[in-house]
Amino acid sequence: MTIRTLQQNDNEQLALLIQTSLASLGLDKAGTAYYDPQLKYLSSYYEQLSDACYWVIEYQNKIIGGIGIAPLEAMPKVCELQKLYVDSNFQGQGLSKKLMDIALDYAYKHYEACYLETHTTLTNAWHLYEKYGFKQLKQPLINSEHNAMDLWYYKELN
Repeated sequence: MTIRTLQQNDNEQLALLIQTSLASLGLDKAGTAYYDPQLKYLSSYYEQLSDACYWVIEYQNKIIGGIGIAPLEAMPKVCELQKLYVDSNFQGQGLSKKLMDIALDYAYKHYEACYLETHTTLTNAWHLYEKYGFKQLKQPLINSEHNAMDLWYYKELN
């Protein structure tokens, strides 16, 4: 397994991983990453942002996981942890933790805080975020396109 930055030729596989993951949880609906307009060209999306990066896990020429860090709109010192997904066949192997370590290490170098949005049905995800010191918020920091998400977390980085 290799963890590396997202490349253009990964876009199709990554979009499929994200959509398959969301569909398996009944979250293939408006207001989730399933319908993100940039989903099919995430490599270009992250390249055009400053202080942003997306990492993937590649195994036998297949993308089996990923995570991103990007600036949060209108809050220059705050980043957003985005699109943490691991193929269901590879869950339970600590891959999400490896991705979190890489993403947060990057975030510590560029930002003062980190924000994320998730859903109450994604219990493994929000338990992981809480283990990493994220604190649950009562409401979102911003009005995002992911209005189906119903849990919001924040972590001070300095």
